[in-house]
Amino acid sequence: MRRLPLPAVLIVLLMLVLAGCGDDGDSGGSSPETKDAKKVTQAKAQGDVTWCIGKDTTGAFRTVVDNFNKQNPNANATLLELPESADEQRRLQIQRLRAKSSQCDVLGMDVIWTAEYAAQGWLLDVSDSVEKNKDQFIESTLDTARYQDKYWAIPFNTNAGFVYYRTDQAKEAPASWEDMLQQAQQDDGFIFQGARYEGLTVNFLELLYSGGGNVVNDDATEATADTQEVRDVLSFMKKGIDDGAIPKAVTTYMEEESRRAFEAGRATFMRNWPYAYALGKDSQIADEFDVTTFPSYKGKEGAGVLGGYNLAISAYSENPEGALAFAEFATSADQQVPQVTEASLPSVVTSVYDRPEVKKALPFAAELRKAVEQAKPRPVSPVYPQISEAIYTNVYAALQGDKSPDQAATDMNSDIQKALETF
Repeated sequence: MRRLPLPAVLIVLLMLVLAGCGDDGDSGGSSPETKDAKKVTQAKAQGDVTWCIGKDTTGAFRTVVDNFNKQNPNANATLLELPESADEQRRLQIQRLRAKSSQCDVLGMDVIWTAEYAAQGWLLDVSDSVEKNKDQFIESTLDTARYQDKYWAIPFNTNAGFVYYRTDQAKEAPASWEDMLQQAQQDDGFIFQGARYEGLTVNFLELLYSGGGNVVNDDATEATADTQEVRDVLSFMKKGIDDGAIPKAVTTYMEEESRRAFEAGRATFMRNWPYAYALGKDSQIADEFDVTTFPSYKGKEGAGVLGGYNLAISAYSENPEGALAFAEFATSADQQVPQVTEASLPSVVTSVYDRPEVKKALPFAAELRKAVEQAKPRPVSPVYPQISEAIYTNVYAALQGDKSPDQAATDMNSDIQKALETF
């Protein structure tokens, strides 16, 4: 694979912010019936539109705004930048939404916020728009915008994890998680994000999804974590630590700790987001690693977990048709290209990965598209932050040896069910 240019190394740091890490807060209050929510069915590029999203550290968001205004003289889009922190973005958006403020027409939302915002009645139903343009999107990304059989947002950018491996130690990509940990035990180990936070939830779900399990039922109304699949994943992860295939230090690692350890030559395998690729190509192991999508687990095809951001229309927008026109424009193939080439944000549009300029900016474009295609959303629920806490708290306890895998699975299920019953 070719080496990325230095500017890309700097701009892909934004990927870490958009990697899909959630928070522990909740919106509070009960939800109105989403079936009675208002729908915006027509897009008209007219009037003032304000787009509220996280800080535009690369200028890629500004590029889309400028392009929209140039092509639509009857409209005037502006960018309102929120802090880089996802927690702060969510807090400020919710503050405005609770106040029924019309300041933000288009909301840039972490994919795990969609159900919460929709359940509170803060979003307009954009099902007609999504259905009209459905064929252009990678199918898995649409699942993050869907809640109670309606689409409340349009996918804007996405993310999915990779397995990084040292090519001077592992001559080929691992065929299965089992094979990878066996080789990791013989070489320098496997590292991932094992600290007590959202990243551990993601890492656990990647294995669980690969094994065919889940922690909630299809409509996220009932906990389903008290299963053999959950116990098997917890046992597999704990055995990796006990056998020395996984260093105990992973229970302190987030994304950056994992990346630095891998680049320092302290691991043969690493699970991380795509942003780490460009940085790795500027490290001492630049020519000694490669990436691959998640391998099989228990004989089933590997599956990742989706990150990224969606664009939604605020229920309090005074120009919903203009807002929808901007959202459709920003998620079109032509406008997705600068998001990839300028900001290294993985596209939600299938055809974008075949563009020559995208292949040049992301030499692993084919692998990235496959990773997104095989990934699944985290539980789509208004109480997702509490669900995630129930997951990572009990997974962490199992990895630390404070709970047996059996007890951790039972407690996880109970904690998730309690969270679901609060809404």
